[in-house]
Amino acid sequence: MASKQRAVSRLIAQAGQMLLAHGAESTLVGDLMRRFGRASGMDEVEISLSSSSLVVTTLYQQHCITTTRSCPDRGINMRAVTQIQRICIMLERGVIDYEMAQRKLNAISPERYNRWLVVGMIGLSCAAFSRLAGGDWTVFMMTFLASSGGMIVRQEIGHRHFNPLMNFAVTAFVTTVISAQAVIYELGNAPSIVMASSVLMLVPGFPLINAVADMLKGYTNMGIARFVMASLLTLATCLGIVAAMSVVGVRGWVV
Repeated sequence: MASKQRAVSRLIAQAGQMLLAHGAESTLVGDLMRRFGRASGMDEVEISLSSSSLVVTTLYQQHCITTTRSCPDRGINMRAVTQIQRICIMLERGVIDYEMAQRKLNAISPERYNRWLVVGMIGLSCAAFSRLAGGDWTVFMMTFLASSGGMIVRQEIGHRHFNPLMNFAVTAFVTTVISAQAVIYELGNAPSIVMASSVLMLVPGFPLINAVADMLKGYTNMGIARFVMASLLTLATCLGIVAAMSVVGVRGWVV
């Protein structure tokens, strides 16, 4: 029986580790980990979450096991989160047992969209914002080029596993340098809109939403940690924008 409890404890810890690594909300992480434990026959499951680690304690037939896992950031990936939820549901319904759940969990691969599809869609989304802000088609095209170029830089830096803060700062710098050409050469009816719209891809919306959700639902420490990280990413973006404006000598949309 102790071997079963150890296996289930590892299953719960791995599920929580993957959920946190891929950007799941803290409440969802805690609920799914408890559901994994109850569906596997544990009498009680206690969870403690922090910004970089988790602690799991399982109680089974008056025997207690505690395990700890570090949780490195693997990037937001809702596909992996959804797959873990499906495994949990199958386990609860008796379709699979905890050993099969472990094998399915090990087989999860956080697949991502084609990088050029991402570049194109990011460019279109930022360009759409420029149109909503009153820019003409020249502004639209310049925004598309600036944000697409910045996204390529962001992907290349990300693939080399550099610090996210440096990634955001460099991406903001390159994007602003490209978009500043619209102001320098007076392209379009409102070239300053290009500079404002092209860096919108760097707004850390998902971490900010998760931070507020965590604090509202009782995970104050997690919420504060995520809010601080999102704020640092915003600061890095601002530093990159200001540095680019200083280099090209364009104030753009800054009054």
